[in-house]
Amino acid sequence: MTPFASALLDWFDRHGRHDLPWQHPRDAYRVWLSEIMLQQTQVATVIPYFQRFVSQLPTLRDLAAADEDTVLALWSGLGYYRRARFLHQAAKTCVAEHNGEMPRDFDALAALPGIGRSTAGAILAQAYGLRFPILDGNVKRVLTRFHGIAGHTSERDVEKQLWKHADAHTPATRTADYTQAIMDLGATVCVRTRPLCAMCPAQSDCVAHRDNLTAQLPTPKPSKTIPTRSTIMLILRDAESRVLLQRRGAQGVWSGLWSLPEAVDTDDAWREAQQHAQIDDAQPLPPFVHVFSHYRLQIQPLLFDSAAPVHAIADNANLRWCAIADLPALGLPAPVRSLLTALPEPTAL
Repeated sequence: MTPFASALLDWFDRHGRHDLPWQHPRDAYRVWLSEIMLQQTQVATVIPYFQRFVSQLPTLRDLAAADEDTVLALWSGLGYYRRARFLHQAAKTCVAEHNGEMPRDFDALAALPGIGRSTAGAILAQAYGLRFPILDGNVKRVLTRFHGIAGHTSERDVEKQLWKHADAHTPATRTADYTQAIMDLGATVCVRTRPLCAMCPAQSDCVAHRDNLTAQLPTPKPSKTIPTRSTIMLILRDAESRVLLQRRGAQGVWSGLWSLPEAVDTDDAWREAQQHAQIDDAQPLPPFVHVFSHYRLQIQPLLFDSAAPVHAIADNANLRWCAIADLPALGLPAPVRSLLTALPEPTAL
């Protein structure tokens, strides 16, 4: 065991996180689910989503048997909905090919949808106690600073160095605890800005601390201006206060989720609305911006109240009139869900 790993485990015993919901029990399904949810999302945000998810789908077989709307509804608000679909697909594969369990073989595990090298290592280390390194965002930050590695962590040479160090430090014993320890250190001490070096068990041998480079490492990714796009979201509400939802296509953001019909301008909005309902007037609601990783979306909601459906949509699987009370059972993008649940009452218009 390297001195780094030994010091980290001693710190973990005293200061690590031992009460996270996926640690009790720490089985493969719960570890896997938490790892996917925690990608680019903080623990405090994930915990209520995780608890709600496992309350409704407590086992891998439950997840495999669930319909997609249920899975996406439970995921709604976490973003990156492709991850939820990969979870669903992987669960079905485990039932069909692995007797309903997460495989213990690295190659079989990494072959499942949405599971890369680091996630596979985390599952094998934490759930099964097997010696496999991990390299998530927190671990990259810790190792980059400890070893003084310059260059963005996505660069091939940098990532290769980091995997080498990650493997060298991963001990043959207490692998599960070590894996949790290095993630905890990155999340609570070796944080992105203003790391708490005085509390770090590895500070005496940390290159970044020694050379006063903690603000420079990891090397930041070159910034770029993200574009802004605009859309009009149509809220068609009928006399029963149901709203018209439209399932998005298989490509693009929010693919496969239930959302609202959209238009590029006001004239297009009226034409689109008239395809679905008889309408009298429209009320613009306050615009807002939703930020994706690669662009900003300026959204102008347009409310068509007392809309009268012009034809039955029972034969169209991608359209449905839905009561607000039924929205929690569907997978909707978080901003659309928030928009619909905050609609003004019809009598107030």
